[in-house]
Amino acid sequence: MKIKDIMTYNVVTIPSTTPIIEAERIMAAHGFERLPVVDMGKLVGLVTKDNVLKAGPSAATTLSRGEAVYLLSRLTVAEIMKRNVVTVSPETTVEKAVAIAQANRVGCLPVVEADAVRGIVTTNDFFYKVLNPLFGLGQGGARVRISGGADPKHMEQVAAAIARFGLTVTSLWRPFVDPQRNELIIQFNESDVAGFMEALRASGLEVEKREFGAS
Repeated sequence: MKIKDIMTYNVVTIPSTTPIIEAERIMAAHGFERLPVVDMGKLVGLVTKDNVLKAGPSAATTLSRGEAVYLLSRLTVAEIMKRNVVTVSPETTVEKAVAIAQANRVGCLPVVEADAVRGIVTTNDFFYKVLNPLFGLGQGGARVRISGGADPKHMEQVAAAIARFGLTVTSLWRPFVDPQRNELIIQFNESDVAGFMEALRASGLEVEKREFGAS
């Protein structure tokens, strides 16, 4: 899976000459936390809701409300935006993008190609479009944990049982909390996996059905 598969394409951008108060209005209207700043088709910065809030006069100021509003109307995002923006390309793999975001401690990555902003990907995209399907959130079916199922000598048994009972695998992964346990987690499209589980237990494997989802 690549970033182009999960990114938001219709990106709202603003020029660096945008007044801070206008940037705040745009973010509030769309429910955004961040806005890419683009001049002449090229990404030049990123402004966040926190940047905007910190740009206002401090509580200790003697300015009146009207004076404070006037001041904010004169300040532009060019004065508060982050200029060294971490970006990825549409062809970047999701795994690589997550690593880049974590290494740089950022919550969003503008997606840039040929100097132009093609999209944006955020922490929410990683959760809702990658982790949620992996964890089966919002899906039906059944989830099964197989102790020792990731061991090469047992994987053939697991695959054979899946084929035997005609099950459809929607996700399959191995937890890395304790690699020595060689656990295998399988999400099935079908809800009835009793026969599959009993077949594996009969072969000596420890198998349990796991709860998932909100219900």
